[in-house]
Amino acid sequence: MPVGLHVARVLGTAAPDLYKERMNYDGLMISVSGLRGRVGDALTPEVVAKFAAGFGAWAVHRGGTRKIVVGRDSRVSGPMFHRAALAALQSVGCHVIDVGVTGTPTVQLAVEHHHAAGGLAITASHNPIEWNALKFIGPSGLFLDGSESADMRRMVDGDIPRATWDEIGGISADDGAVERHIQQVLALPYVDVAGIRRRAFRVALDCVRGAGGAIMMDLLTQLGCHISAINLEPDGRFPRAPEPVAENLGELERLVLNSGSEIGFATDPDVDRLALVSEVGRAIGEDYTLALAARAVLKLRVGPVVTNLSTSRILDDVANEAGAQVIRAPVGEVNVATRMRAEGAAIGGEGNGGVILTELHLGRDAPVGVALILQMLLDSDTSLSEVVARYPRYSIVKDKLDRPTGSLDAVYATLRREFPEAEVDTQDGLRLSWSDRWVHVRPSGTEPIVRVIAEAPTLAEARDLISHSRKPLDALG
Repeated sequence: MPVGLHVARVLGTAAPDLYKERMNYDGLMISVSGLRGRVGDALTPEVVAKFAAGFGAWAVHRGGTRKIVVGRDSRVSGPMFHRAALAALQSVGCHVIDVGVTGTPTVQLAVEHHHAAGGLAITASHNPIEWNALKFIGPSGLFLDGSESADMRRMVDGDIPRATWDEIGGISADDGAVERHIQQVLALPYVDVAGIRRRAFRVALDCVRGAGGAIMMDLLTQLGCHISAINLEPDGRFPRAPEPVAENLGELERLVLNSGSEIGFATDPDVDRLALVSEVGRAIGEDYTLALAARAVLKLRVGPVVTNLSTSRILDDVANEAGAQVIRAPVGEVNVATRMRAEGAAIGGEGNGGVILTELHLGRDAPVGVALILQMLLDSDTSLSEVVARYPRYSIVKDKLDRPTGSLDAVYATLRREFPEAEVDTQDGLRLSWSDRWVHVRPSGTEPIVRVIAEAPTLAEARDLISHSRKPLDALG
């Protein structure tokens, strides 16, 4: 099938509904900030080229410059899609600044550094190994919002203006993007670099053979850490499920114990999420990353904390301790980032291990998380497990199921009737909350599934919330 016809079939004619509902069309997941699919099925070089060319033409038309930054994670399909994207961008007259294999936050910072019209990150983030994706970055370094996405999609779906032979864009390499990123982290006002160096933390590291090996090792070395590391090779052959959730971090837990490390850090393939393992060899849950990073920032900075609707109440406990307000936004980095900008937030992010610090850039950033967590440990002068023990413990259960064929609105209505006493938030699916627990039901923006997440004081109570919330979903089939 010709490329144009294939993309039209994938996108359909109702773009606003597609973006709003984040539906799955023929296996291609299209969200506000990008698209994802299984390699060789929905996601092909032809599709990547079509979207890259449309994005480039749109960005150049509105940006006043022809510079577009491109980077990719380490996935096996990355080089193929990288070449397709480079050629497509050249074909619409873009000058490509290629940062190579690197994390998404480094690409975002490079867009800002070069005052580019936009950026393209070729990464499926935490998705399984058979997936890849494109993430579209605007000139501010943020992912595209809904309005920008709709405008860009019209360019993709229309007649993309191609460059003539004498206007084809060029390519230049930016070999300094990673080191600039590190230096910007080290210059943050919340990070006592000299103090951390004197403390000489013993650190374990797992980069899941993603794009994070170079930047994480260099950052930790420059912070004076003694490092025991695994899975640094950026070959994309993930030795475990790439999402840095507790059940996937057994090898890092063992490494922490065997090496006598004081903390373990795990990243996802594109280095925007960070998970922690305590000195006793226990993954404490990625929800703690933002909370403990916020503790370091709120010690020195006044302002609200912005997070999404699926983030643990542990963040509320840390913020309350510092006298700060927690503001919740829909799931999705761009939603949190734009709300942070509007609220003048001190720090923000997502409970999946994504830390966003205003002073650096409005994007999730694992290297920033590392620096702030080490600063928190330095300030606390105690172990990670002892810091965690200071706060109330919650049990969070994250469930998912295939997206049903029926309307989710009916599910939401049923749940609201079943829990009339709950506080209701409909910004993103349905979130029902009480003083000490909550449940959030929402369609995923990256996979053809519905996520059901609940948190309560005990595991049994959280599972009970999940069970009750799944019943109307299961009934739809």
